[in-house]
Amino acid sequence: MLQTLDGIDIRPLNPTIGAELHGIDLAQPLTTAQVAAVREALHRYKVVFFRDQDITPEQQLDFARRFGAIDVNPIFGHVPGHPEVMLLVKEEGDKFNIGEIWHSDMSFAPVPPMGSILYARQVPPAGGDTLWCDMNRAYETLSEGLKATLLGLNAVHNNRGQLERAAARAGDVSTTVQASAFAKVREAVHPVVRVHEGSGLPCLFVSETFTWCFEGWTREESLPLLRFLWDHAIKVENQVRFRWQAGSVAFWDNRSTMHYAANDYHGWRREMHRVTVKGTPPA
Repeated sequence: MLQTLDGIDIRPLNPTIGAELHGIDLAQPLTTAQVAAVREALHRYKVVFFRDQDITPEQQLDFARRFGAIDVNPIFGHVPGHPEVMLLVKEEGDKFNIGEIWHSDMSFAPVPPMGSILYARQVPPAGGDTLWCDMNRAYETLSEGLKATLLGLNAVHNNRGQLERAAARAGDVSTTVQASAFAKVREAVHPVVRVHEGSGLPCLFVSETFTWCFEGWTREESLPLLRFLWDHAIKVENQVRFRWQAGSVAFWDNRSTMHYAANDYHGWRREMHRVTVKGTPPA
């Protein structure tokens, strides 16, 4: 199936999540019509991909700013000279990567990001794929009874687990963790089901990485239902898997997806640059 919007060819990879966009050069300023077409595709497919791009950090930032203000990640290091561009590196000798548990970025913040733009600078010859899951489809395929239960719930999100993993892996991962990241636990409360601001669709908003418990529940009480939701969300029918090439770009909607970075390329170097766009409070 092929669609065309303002000269951009849209090639879906899955009926509800993931599409490659062809006919656009991210090194060049986008027209208003192109921005609108990319935004429409992002709302429809939740994550969109661009192949064979050659962009500088400044050009990556220029593209991101067409969709909102830049959100600087408070946890990880950045590309030298570009504090708004997060540097994700796994060196040949590293045991671990970043993002190897399903998550929605920075949901521990009062205002989580709208989305992120990830650019592949260096990739292994095989492995290192990233997977996304469709949190609207995850919600829609629940029973009516469980939907009704979830609509009345909020959840507590925090970065406890992330900080514990970062401390335990010091020396075994090359992506820099800011020293200030360990100064405090960051925490926020969000609806378990959020309404996507662009599409108006309901989406589950919980993740194994950051969702600690339901508001007013203990963690022990929360975990059985949370684990069910996590497992349900990442069913293969809800997923799209992307094979990176040098020059590939992924732009995902943090409000309607979770993602996962496969750590299956030991002995090879991988370098990615990420820019994140600010969002609005979940509702």
